[in-house]
Amino acid sequence: MDQKFLKARIEATKTTIVAYEDAVTALVAGGVQSYTIDTGQTSQTVTALNLPSLQSRIDGLYNRWATLEARLRGASTYGRAGF
Repeated sequence: MDQKFLKARIEATKTTIVAYEDAVTALVAGGVQSYTIDTGQTSQTVTALNLPSLQSRIDGLYNRWATLEARLRGASTYGRAGF
């Protein structure tokens, strides 16, 4: 993959992470009953009942970000045992 593509995907992932974290913060603070997440590509409304799935999604996004950063630096996505 070329670096330009990877950098664009990294920035898109960061933007999505911020959108999801903003939703969690708003819902946890208790000031709202629902929150609309708009990533620029999709829009969805969530409530406090969605907090576990939101956190799972955030974790997955951080994993994607780390993988993309590793690819950008030329690291392999495959590991090998250290024994």
